[in-house]
Amino acid sequence: MIEIHAEARVSHMADIEDSVRGSRICIAAGVVIDSFVKIKPAGGTGDIFVGENSIINSGCVLYTGNGIWIGRDVAIAANCTFAPVNHAYQDKKQLIRQQRFLPSKGGVRVEDDVWIGANCVLLDGAILRQGCVIGAGATIRGELDAYGVYVGNPLRKIGERK
Repeated sequence: MIEIHAEARVSHMADIEDSVRGSRICIAAGVVIDSFVKIKPAGGTGDIFVGENSIINSGCVLYTGNGIWIGRDVAIAANCTFAPVNHAYQDKKQLIRQQRFLPSKGGVRVEDDVWIGANCVLLDGAILRQGCVIGAGATIRGELDAYGVYVGNPLRKIGERK
């Protein structure tokens, strides 16, 4: 099920796929979803929620997986990937795509007033607390402090918003 608020702006060049597994995709008022954003059911039955006045820029990919929750006033720069799913790969006698998905680490949660730089990857279990900032090209897989400023790969905290 896909719910897009009448006051959201979704580019006609964005691709939001409906799930056959029952995942819900909810886009709140004031949200802007740019061209070439892909929201795709994959690897689970998680829901996606995008809060009021958040912006998802061009080229981002969001997989439903174990769920994604994005708060209000979040800015997501171009070409970010939200991958809230973990795939088994250990059995070399079986194709990876035929192996099961691993248990959820909680999906991806982005609280209010967060800025995510271009080309970031958010993995299952990522929790970005209110007001944090993520520099371009980072990979996030754990919990980050509220108002922390993070950069690099591996990710490191370099300061805090005042």
